[in-house]
Amino acid sequence: MKIARWTLASVAEPASVAEPVEASEGFVVDDRVVPFPQGVTVRSLLHGGLDAAAAVFDDRDESAAVPLADVRLLAPLVPASIRDFVAFEEHVEGVSASVDGKGGAVPEWYEAPTFYFTNPHTVRATGEVVPVPESQRLDFELELAAVIGGVAGSSGANLDADAAASHIFGYTVMNDWSARDLQAREMKVRLGPAKGKDFGITLGPWIVSTDELASYLDEDGFLAVRAEVFVNGALVGEDLVSNMGWPFGELIAYAARNSVVVPGDVLGSGTVGGGGCLGELWGRGSSIPPLQPGDEVRMVIEGVGEIVNVVGERVAAPPIPRARERSRARRR
Repeated sequence: MKIARWTLASVAEPASVAEPVEASEGFVVDDRVVPFPQGVTVRSLLHGGLDAAAAVFDDRDESAAVPLADVRLLAPLVPASIRDFVAFEEHVEGVSASVDGKGGAVPEWYEAPTFYFTNPHTVRATGEVVPVPESQRLDFELELAAVIGGVAGSSGANLDADAAASHIFGYTVMNDWSARDLQAREMKVRLGPAKGKDFGITLGPWIVSTDELASYLDEDGFLAVRAEVFVNGALVGEDLVSNMGWPFGELIAYAARNSVVVPGDVLGSGTVGGGGCLGELWGRGSSIPPLQPGDEVRMVIEGVGEIVNVVGERVAAPPIPRARERSRARRR
């Protein structure tokens, strides 16, 4: 199954992610989109889990189908939360070299799959022009993301790896847009990333159910799908998702450790190696420039699909004053 959200192509693209859009939701079947039955939504389908979704798919009414070419795809879900991992050793090595010139992954990276929470309210769709901050080191990050669905009898808390894997409803392509200069400043405070990532994540073009990728699983349970990223038509990075240090079941188990994952959560793999972002390439001595307004970024993941965005104009934000010196008095 492929699950999507869309609006008619004739409807104007919203000026910002905060502007509401009336979305249609349903399945992608060949070159058509087929709306869900009345009352069914992406959210309800994820909560119901894969078996219930398959029953809805089998009972779909194709008389209401619309050509895919006649619609504008939206982000395939409104995430409950977004966790983004850093699961590729090659990416860590390259970015570390870019930041401090040392390269390599710190010993702590090997101990557990680290992640951060990012902004579910600035999710972009394929085809959108993405406004960006006043950054001079704008970057992309090519990732595969897992989407969590419901499992009968499970709360989603403290899962082992096998149970966690059963919570994966499907996968989508993810671009974690990054302003490297903003990120570098804030992470010196030993917190973040925050504003260096806060402005946009692309998810799409749809959610592909786990069964469609089952043939790509290798003997160790990793998804051996090919991932590629192109800037202005030129191939910049390529990797196999199976090069990640932990399979998705273990990422989700770690996320649920002393915590919980719920339907609608999105968990990014982290940036693939082999040039999955410019930061890694800069760390390896590449002179490829940062992204500029007007650049096109296209990401393709085998068996899932592709997302394409154009970098928009830099958007000035209100200034923030420096911290004030304070007396540190303990009484008024």
